[in-house]
Amino acid sequence: MPLPALIPQPQRCTPLDGESFVLDAATVIVTPSAFAATAQQLAARIKQATHWSLPVSDSVPAVAKAVIEFRLAQPPLASPEAYTLRVTAGRVTIAASAPAGAFYAVQTLFQLLPPAIFGHTPQPGLKWTAPAIEIEDAPRFRWRGLMIDSARYYQPVDCLKRFLDQMAQHKLNVFHWHLVDDQGWRLEIKKYPKLTAIGSKRRESPLGQRTAELGGDGVPHEGFYTQAEVRDLVAYAAARHIQILPEIEMPGHAQAAVAAYPELGLLPQAKEVSCNWGIHETLFNTKPATFKFLHDVLDEVIALFPFAYLHIGGDEAVKQQWQQDAATQAHLKQLGLPDEEHLQSWFIRQIEAYLQTKGRRLVGWDEILEGGLAKTATVMSWRGIEGAIAAARLGNDAIMCANQNLYFNFHETETPETEPITYPLPLPLAKVHAYEPIPAELTPEQAKSIIGVQGQLWTEYIATPSLLEYMAFPRTCALAEIAWSAKDRPGFADFLGRLRTHLRRLDVQGVRYRAPLEYLPAP
Repeated sequence: MPLPALIPQPQRCTPLDGESFVLDAATVIVTPSAFAATAQQLAARIKQATHWSLPVSDSVPAVAKAVIEFRLAQPPLASPEAYTLRVTAGRVTIAASAPAGAFYAVQTLFQLLPPAIFGHTPQPGLKWTAPAIEIEDAPRFRWRGLMIDSARYYQPVDCLKRFLDQMAQHKLNVFHWHLVDDQGWRLEIKKYPKLTAIGSKRRESPLGQRTAELGGDGVPHEGFYTQAEVRDLVAYAAARHIQILPEIEMPGHAQAAVAAYPELGLLPQAKEVSCNWGIHETLFNTKPATFKFLHDVLDEVIALFPFAYLHIGGDEAVKQQWQQDAATQAHLKQLGLPDEEHLQSWFIRQIEAYLQTKGRRLVGWDEILEGGLAKTATVMSWRGIEGAIAAARLGNDAIMCANQNLYFNFHETETPETEPITYPLPLPLAKVHAYEPIPAELTPEQAKSIIGVQGQLWTEYIATPSLLEYMAFPRTCALAEIAWSAKDRPGFADFLGRLRTHLRRLDVQGVRYRAPLEYLPAP
């Protein structure tokens, strides 16, 4: 009996003899109070797809012929995200130790039903069946992330909610939100209103990759997220067992902030919010008043985002302005530091210490290793695997974000002329799926420091929500398999076979994806 087309592939999946489960208007959902929210989400999705209002009860009615029952696992499962799912004629049984596990079981159950379960138009006449099967499942990694860059191009809140829905369906659990950069500051900070009044607006955006030749588009770009919108989005994510990781860049990628408050920078006259992509020289200065500003900003960020982690960037901080500024050089000597790399490390350690007083853990890109790594920092290794190896050997946690394998803003074929304008590097679907996050150079003990894996969507060349989806899918489906499934998961050919069905689920939801080349007819 063939296995169902599930993405990500569960840890263990066993077909059972017997008839399929048939979902109908008389089906009853039964749950303990611990899983009531997930049971209500299940009922709501079924109603949207079928128009049936299934009752949610705390006990099985004597006359029930078809039951979906949630149970607290006994004995408890090893992971709060683990679950078991058993489907037989007349009954679906879900067991978990925590709400997250029950939620992920429901995501698997949806994939056992016809793809129309993800639709918005009720189809009560469809035969709603799920095959008889037993599944035992748990994630390989506890950090399963996807990053969206809202600094280069602002995305409407509804677009981000669509991505959160897709993340939840693929069992991803961390939404890394890149909110500020040289080209825009997108988060309302009430104490510093110029950050959005000035910093969220730029005159224009580059035309294509060869900016010097093509110039700008002449179209102003602006937008930011109010604190009320952020609270709503955080709650929306939490209901789907997704944490939001905010990123507030420092000491580099600071041009939008310094354009708003020039006293934070190092030039006699601050530059405007950047209208070009690429690496910029604008840095925050190291004065006490600047750290007071950063502490104030972080206080408001922490109040909005309950996640235990907070990302401070730390990447691509060109040191030229620090090198040329007399006050910074005097400060460096006062601190007894040998160079500007160590000054950046000192800068980040000050922020790390402040975050610790607020109960938060610092995350940064792998450049935070330069000049010495903060003791409790988590490293996002984006320039390859070297950053993760160095962090793990120091005993720090690391997340695998290698650009060669997980930057979904790269085009998906070897023929960029057939693709939208992107970074000029190829990242085909097969290469994403083949990625192994644990570096072979690490010992088994060091490998425990690799807490997860994350895909990135930098938006310099992704100006619309539709294009964002096109670049994200189906490579995000492969990411889900890397992050959730076992190391010895099925190979790419098997994944492609399952993906053929899975793309129908995306079709029902109106997700714009790039059809894999393997599915396209020969010219």
